[in-house]
Amino acid sequence: MSLFGDGLDAAVQKAFTRPAPKSAGAQMRYLVRQLKGTKAVAQMLRVSQRTVERYVKDQIKKPRPDLAARLEREVRARWQPQIRAKAREKAATTGGIVIDTRARLGYTAPIGTTDQDRIRHLTVALPPQYAARLFDAQQQGASDQELKEIAADALREVYFQDGGRRAGSLEEVRFTDIEHLEFDL
Repeated sequence: MSLFGDGLDAAVQKAFTRPAPKSAGAQMRYLVRQLKGTKAVAQMLRVSQRTVERYVKDQIKKPRPDLAARLEREVRARWQPQIRAKAREKAATTGGIVIDTRARLGYTAPIGTTDQDRIRHLTVALPPQYAARLFDAQQQGASDQELKEIAADALREVYFQDGGRRAGSLEEVRFTDIEHLEFDL
């Protein structure tokens, strides 16, 4: 489970205009339409093709918990791709992204400064270029560590250095022990 990747996905999902299908039958029918056949859905969900057909006809209504989780994840990943793309584009060009986190933050700075790590609760609006970097890295399959480094760089620039108005000699921000992380567009 990816903390940063899931957080970015949740932020984009807030832009959806319609709710995703809830029942197992509706979710299965949606996937069959998207993948153009029951065989592809069966392979993706690791069940038999006959099982998929039963869900489509509402002969089975309640999936096993592991199948329900896979089904939900696959539907959410494919739901409203154009709305998802527009939300990412808007955040990357004009709107930016808001990060709300409670984590241990510290920094590397010259000797004589108080660079002690401490738990901070921050809600910071990041400019569009950082939203673009986060979404581009996520699209290219970046690891959670890489996304964390981009977020730490953004917090260094926006929060600690205040856009270049202070702490000019700040070198690196340490972003660890994340208790809470949420993104909003």
